[in-house]
Amino acid sequence: MKHLLSVGDLDRSAIEQLLELATSFREVTRREIPKVPALRGKVVVSLFYEDSTRTRISFETAAKRLSCDVMGFSVASSSVTKGESLRDTVQTIEAMGIDAVVMRHSAAGAPHRVAGWIDASVVNAGDGCHEHPTQALLDLLTLRHRIGPGIDGARIAIVGDILHSRVARSGAHAFAALGADVTLVAPPTMLPSTVAGWPVTVSHDLDAVLGDLDVVYLLRIQRERQRETRFPSLREYTARYGLTVERAARLRPEALIMHPGPMNRGVEIAAEVAEGPASLITEQVENGVAMRMAVLYELLGAGGGHG
Repeated sequence: MKHLLSVGDLDRSAIEQLLELATSFREVTRREIPKVPALRGKVVVSLFYEDSTRTRISFETAAKRLSCDVMGFSVASSSVTKGESLRDTVQTIEAMGIDAVVMRHSAAGAPHRVAGWIDASVVNAGDGCHEHPTQALLDLLTLRHRIGPGIDGARIAIVGDILHSRVARSGAHAFAALGADVTLVAPPTMLPSTVAGWPVTVSHDLDAVLGDLDVVYLLRIQRERQRETRFPSLREYTARYGLTVERAARLRPEALIMHPGPMNRGVEIAAEVAEGPASLITEQVENGVAMRMAVLYELLGAGGGHG
Protein backbone atom coordinates (compact mmCIF):
# COMPACT_ATOMS: atom_id res chain seq x y z
CA MET A 1 0.00 0.00 0.00
CA LYS A 2 1.57 3.28 -1.13
CA HIS A 3 -1.33 5.68 -0.38
CA LEU A 4 -4.49 5.73 1.71
CA LEU A 5 -6.93 7.92 -0.17
CA SER A 6 -10.25 6.13 0.29
CA VAL A 7 -11.84 3.28 2.21
CA GLY A 8 -12.50 1.86 -1.23
CA ASP A 9 -8.75 1.26 -1.53
CA LEU A 10 -9.09 -1.45 1.12
CA ASP A 11 -10.80 -4.83 0.94
CA ARG A 12 -11.94 -6.66 4.07
CA SER A 13 -8.62 -8.46 4.44
CA ALA A 14 -6.65 -5.20 4.28
CA ILE A 15 -8.94 -3.56 6.83
CA GLU A 16 -8.57 -6.48 9.21
CA GLN A 17 -4.79 -6.40 8.79
CA LEU A 18 -4.74 -2.71 9.75
CA LEU A 19 -6.97 -3.43 12.75
CA GLU A 20 -4.57 -6.14 13.95
CA LEU A 21 -1.61 -3.81 13.56
CA ALA A 22 -3.43 -0.97 15.33
CA THR A 23 -4.27 -3.31 18.20
CA SER A 24 -0.56 -3.92 18.75
CA PHE A 25 0.08 -0.18 18.67
CA ARG A 26 -2.64 0.37 21.28
CA GLU A 27 -0.34 -1.44 23.69
CA VAL A 28 2.52 0.89 22.73
CA THR A 29 0.42 3.98 23.42
CA ARG A 30 -0.21 2.76 26.97
CA ARG A 31 3.43 2.25 27.90
CA GLU A 32 5.22 4.59 30.29
CA ILE A 33 7.29 5.73 27.32
CA PRO A 34 4.87 5.32 24.39
CA LYS A 35 7.42 5.34 21.60
CA VAL A 36 9.06 2.82 19.27
CA PRO A 37 11.87 3.30 16.71
CA ALA A 38 9.90 1.64 13.91
CA LEU A 39 10.06 4.58 11.49
CA ARG A 40 13.17 6.38 12.69
CA GLY A 41 14.52 8.62 9.94
CA LYS A 42 11.22 8.86 8.05
CA VAL A 43 9.79 12.34 7.48
CA VAL A 44 6.05 12.99 7.62
CA VAL A 45 4.49 16.32 6.59
CA SER A 46 1.25 17.50 8.15
CA LEU A 47 -0.40 19.48 5.32
CA PHE A 48 -3.72 20.87 6.52
CA TYR A 49 -5.57 23.43 4.42
CA GLU A 50 -8.54 23.29 6.81
CA ASP A 51 -8.73 23.76 10.56
CA SER A 52 -8.40 20.58 12.59
CA THR A 53 -7.76 19.68 16.20
CA ARG A 54 -8.28 15.93 16.68
CA THR A 55 -7.07 14.63 13.35
CA ARG A 56 -3.98 16.79 13.03
CA ILE A 57 -2.77 16.25 16.59
CA SER A 58 -3.58 12.55 16.34
CA PHE A 59 -1.51 12.07 13.17
CA GLU A 60 1.39 14.13 14.48
CA THR A 61 1.36 12.18 17.75
CA ALA A 62 1.23 8.90 15.85
CA ALA A 63 4.20 9.89 13.69
CA LYS A 64 6.28 10.97 16.68
CA ARG A 65 5.50 7.75 18.57
CA LEU A 66 6.91 5.86 15.60
CA SER A 67 10.04 8.07 15.82
CA CYS A 68 9.32 9.94 12.59
CA ASP A 69 10.44 13.50 12.04
CA VAL A 70 7.32 15.65 11.63
CA MET A 71 7.11 18.78 9.50
CA GLY A 72 4.15 21.06 10.18
CA PHE A 73 2.60 23.29 7.54
CA SER A 74 0.57 26.41 8.27
CA VAL A 75 -1.39 27.77 5.33
CA ALA A 76 -1.75 31.17 6.98
CA SER A 77 2.03 31.70 7.08
CA SER A 78 2.91 29.97 3.82
CA SER A 79 3.27 31.07 0.20
CA VAL A 80 -0.30 29.85 -0.38
CA THR A 81 -1.38 33.30 0.82
CA LYS A 82 0.68 34.73 -2.07
CA GLY A 83 -1.13 32.61 -4.61
CA GLU A 84 1.11 29.55 -4.77
CA SER A 85 -0.69 26.59 -6.32
CA LEU A 86 -1.27 23.30 -4.52
CA ARG A 87 0.99 21.51 -7.00
CA ASP A 88 3.86 23.96 -6.48
CA THR A 89 3.44 23.76 -2.70
CA VAL A 90 3.61 19.99 -2.48
CA GLN A 91 6.45 19.69 -4.97
CA THR A 92 8.43 22.28 -3.01
CA ILE A 93 7.86 20.33 0.19
CA GLU A 94 8.83 17.06 -1.49
CA ALA A 95 12.12 18.60 -2.65
CA MET A 96 13.08 18.93 1.02
CA GLY A 97 13.11 15.14 1.35
CA ILE A 98 9.93 13.59 2.73
CA ASP A 99 8.34 10.16 2.94
CA ALA A 100 4.64 10.89 3.52
CA VAL A 101 2.12 13.71 3.35
CA VAL A 102 -0.92 13.68 5.62
CA MET A 103 -3.34 16.00 3.90
CA ARG A 104 -6.63 17.73 4.59
CA HIS A 105 -8.17 19.98 1.96
CA SER A 106 -11.54 21.60 1.31
CA ALA A 107 -11.63 20.29 -2.27
CA ALA A 108 -12.86 16.74 -2.79
CA GLY A 109 -10.24 14.75 -4.64
CA ALA A 110 -7.29 17.00 -3.74
CA PRO A 111 -5.26 14.18 -2.07
CA HIS A 112 -5.79 12.02 -5.17
CA ARG A 113 -4.31 14.79 -7.33
CA VAL A 114 -1.35 15.23 -5.00
CA ALA A 115 -0.66 11.48 -5.10
CA GLY A 116 -0.15 11.85 -8.85
CA TRP A 117 2.27 14.75 -8.49
CA ILE A 118 4.76 13.43 -5.93
CA ASP A 119 6.54 10.18 -5.09
CA ALA A 120 5.86 10.34 -1.34
CA SER A 121 2.94 8.44 0.20
CA VAL A 122 -0.27 10.44 0.64
CA VAL A 123 -2.80 9.92 3.43
CA ASN A 124 -6.21 11.51 3.03
CA ALA A 125 -7.06 13.20 6.33
CA GLY A 126 -10.31 14.58 4.92
CA ASP A 127 -11.10 16.02 1.49
CA GLY A 128 -14.10 18.30 1.25
CA CYS A 129 -17.35 16.38 1.66
CA HIS A 130 -15.79 13.25 0.15
CA GLU A 131 -13.92 10.91 2.53
CA HIS A 132 -12.07 10.57 5.82
CA PRO A 133 -10.74 6.98 5.74
CA THR A 134 -8.73 6.94 8.98
CA GLN A 135 -11.78 8.09 10.95
CA ALA A 136 -13.68 5.07 9.68
CA LEU A 137 -10.77 2.78 10.55
CA LEU A 138 -10.40 4.12 14.09
CA ASP A 139 -14.15 3.73 14.55
CA LEU A 140 -13.84 0.07 13.55
CA LEU A 141 -10.96 -0.33 15.99
CA THR A 142 -13.09 1.19 18.75
CA LEU A 143 -15.99 -1.16 18.05
CA ARG A 144 -13.65 -4.13 17.81
CA HIS A 145 -12.40 -3.56 21.33
CA ARG A 146 -15.86 -3.02 22.77
CA ILE A 147 -17.97 -5.68 21.06
CA GLY A 148 -15.37 -8.16 19.74
CA PRO A 149 -13.37 -8.73 16.56
CA GLY A 150 -16.39 -9.12 14.29
CA ILE A 151 -19.20 -6.66 13.63
CA ASP A 152 -21.02 -8.92 11.16
CA GLY A 153 -24.73 -8.26 11.52
CA ALA A 154 -24.34 -5.24 13.80
CA ARG A 155 -27.05 -2.65 13.16
CA ILE A 156 -25.47 0.78 12.86
CA ALA A 157 -27.31 4.05 12.19
CA ILE A 158 -25.36 7.09 10.99
CA VAL A 159 -27.52 10.05 11.97
CA GLY A 160 -27.38 13.69 10.89
CA ASP A 161 -25.81 15.81 8.18
CA ILE A 162 -25.01 13.01 5.75
CA LEU A 163 -24.87 15.37 2.77
CA HIS A 164 -21.79 17.26 3.98
CA SER A 165 -20.13 14.42 5.89
CA ARG A 166 -16.94 12.75 4.70
CA VAL A 167 -17.12 10.67 7.90
CA ALA A 168 -20.48 9.23 6.79
CA ARG A 169 -19.17 8.22 3.38
CA SER A 170 -16.08 6.48 4.70
CA GLY A 171 -17.87 5.00 7.69
CA ALA A 172 -20.77 3.53 5.73
CA HIS A 173 -18.43 1.66 3.40
CA ALA A 174 -16.04 0.54 6.15
CA PHE A 175 -18.80 -0.74 8.45
CA ALA A 176 -20.48 -2.57 5.58
CA ALA A 177 -17.17 -4.08 4.43
CA LEU A 178 -16.98 -5.87 7.79
CA GLY A 179 -20.56 -7.08 7.58
CA ALA A 180 -22.56 -4.44 9.45
CA ASP A 181 -26.09 -3.42 8.47
CA VAL A 182 -25.88 0.37 7.96
CA THR A 183 -28.80 2.81 7.94
CA LEU A 184 -28.50 6.51 7.14
CA VAL A 185 -30.95 8.59 9.18
CA ALA A 186 -31.53 12.23 8.23
CA PRO A 187 -34.11 14.65 6.90
CA PRO A 188 -34.37 14.47 3.09
CA THR A 189 -32.65 17.86 2.78
CA MET A 190 -29.53 16.52 4.53
CA LEU A 191 -29.05 13.47 2.33
CA PRO A 192 -27.19 13.32 -1.02
CA SER A 193 -29.38 13.44 -4.11
CA THR A 194 -28.59 9.74 -4.54
CA VAL A 195 -27.03 7.04 -2.40
CA ALA A 196 -26.64 4.66 -5.32
CA GLY A 197 -23.53 2.63 -4.68
CA TRP A 198 -23.70 3.15 -0.92
CA PRO A 199 -24.17 -0.15 0.99
CA VAL A 200 -26.96 1.32 3.12
CA THR A 201 -30.65 1.72 3.70
CA VAL A 202 -32.20 5.13 4.39
CA SER A 203 -34.67 6.33 7.01
CA HIS A 204 -36.05 9.77 7.78
CA ASP A 205 -37.38 8.70 11.18
CA LEU A 206 -34.88 8.12 14.00
CA ASP A 207 -37.56 6.99 16.43
CA ALA A 208 -38.67 4.25 14.03
CA VAL A 209 -35.25 2.55 14.03
CA LEU A 210 -33.94 3.51 17.47
CA GLY A 211 -34.96 0.41 19.39
CA ASP A 212 -33.27 -2.00 16.94
CA LEU A 213 -29.81 -0.40 16.88
CA ASP A 214 -26.52 -1.72 18.20
CA VAL A 215 -24.67 1.53 17.45
CA VAL A 216 -25.88 5.11 17.03
CA TYR A 217 -23.28 7.16 15.18
CA LEU A 218 -24.09 10.86 15.43
CA LEU A 219 -22.84 13.60 13.12
CA ARG A 220 -22.74 17.31 13.77
CA ILE A 221 -24.48 19.79 11.49
CA GLN A 222 -21.71 21.24 9.35
CA ARG A 223 -22.89 24.80 9.14
CA GLU A 224 -19.54 25.92 7.69
CA ARG A 225 -20.24 23.82 4.57
CA GLN A 226 -23.89 24.76 4.14
CA ARG A 227 -24.82 27.47 1.70
CA GLU A 228 -28.44 27.42 2.74
CA THR A 229 -30.48 26.39 5.75
CA ARG A 230 -31.67 22.80 5.41
CA PHE A 231 -33.98 22.63 8.45
CA PRO A 232 -36.27 25.17 10.16
CA SER A 233 -34.28 25.53 13.42
CA LEU A 234 -31.76 23.78 15.66
CA ARG A 235 -34.57 23.17 18.14
CA GLU A 236 -36.63 21.32 15.53
CA TYR A 237 -33.61 19.33 14.39
CA THR A 238 -32.92 18.22 17.97
CA ALA A 239 -36.57 17.34 18.47
CA ARG A 240 -36.54 14.99 15.48
CA TYR A 241 -32.96 13.77 15.16
CA GLY A 242 -31.08 14.59 18.35
CA LEU A 243 -30.06 11.82 20.75
CA THR A 244 -31.72 13.32 23.77
CA VAL A 245 -31.74 11.76 27.23
CA GLU A 246 -35.25 10.48 26.53
CA ARG A 247 -34.25 8.84 23.25
CA ALA A 248 -31.13 7.32 24.75
CA ALA A 249 -33.31 5.67 27.39
CA ARG A 250 -35.15 3.84 24.59
CA LEU A 251 -31.99 2.27 23.16
CA ARG A 252 -31.24 -1.39 23.74
CA PRO A 253 -29.27 -1.85 27.00
CA GLU A 254 -26.11 -2.89 25.15
CA ALA A 255 -26.33 -0.20 22.43
CA LEU A 256 -23.29 2.04 21.95
CA ILE A 257 -22.99 5.71 21.01
CA MET A 258 -20.33 7.25 18.78
CA HIS A 259 -19.46 10.71 17.46
CA PRO A 260 -16.38 11.81 15.45
CA GLY A 261 -16.24 15.25 17.08
CA PRO A 262 -16.39 18.10 17.47
CA MET A 263 -19.80 17.82 19.12
CA ASN A 264 -22.59 20.35 19.25
CA ARG A 265 -23.80 19.39 22.70
CA GLY A 266 -27.50 19.88 23.11
CA VAL A 267 -28.07 19.71 19.34
CA GLU A 268 -27.26 16.26 17.92
CA ILE A 269 -26.43 14.79 21.33
CA ALA A 270 -27.31 15.65 24.91
CA ALA A 271 -24.33 16.35 27.18
CA GLU A 272 -25.46 13.66 29.62
CA VAL A 273 -25.59 11.09 26.82
CA ALA A 274 -22.16 12.06 25.47
CA GLU A 275 -20.67 11.45 28.91
CA GLY A 276 -22.69 8.34 29.75
CA PRO A 277 -21.48 4.74 29.98
CA ALA A 278 -22.67 3.85 26.47
CA SER A 279 -20.55 6.58 24.88
CA LEU A 280 -17.38 5.58 23.02
CA ILE A 281 -16.44 9.14 22.10
CA THR A 282 -13.33 9.38 24.30
CA GLU A 283 -12.22 5.90 23.19
CA GLN A 284 -12.51 7.00 19.56
CA VAL A 285 -10.03 9.81 20.20
CA GLU A 286 -7.66 7.47 22.05
CA ASN A 287 -7.81 4.84 19.31
CA GLY A 288 -7.13 7.45 16.64
CA VAL A 289 -3.45 7.55 17.56
CA ALA A 290 -3.02 3.76 17.40
CA MET A 291 -4.85 3.46 14.09
CA ARG A 292 -2.86 6.28 12.51
CA MET A 293 0.34 4.64 13.74
CA ALA A 294 -0.80 1.51 11.93
CA VAL A 295 -1.52 3.40 8.71
CA LEU A 296 1.85 5.20 8.73
CA TYR A 297 3.69 1.97 9.51
CA GLU A 298 1.86 0.12 6.73
CA LEU A 299 2.87 2.85 4.27
CA LEU A 300 6.42 3.48 5.40
CA GLY A 301 7.57 0.43 7.37
CA ALA A 302 9.23 -2.78 6.22
CA GLY A 303 11.18 -1.10 3.43
CA GLY A 304 8.44 1.38 2.49
CA GLY A 305 8.93 5.11 2.15
CA HIS A 306 10.04 7.26 -0.71
CA GLY A 307 12.16 10.06 0.72
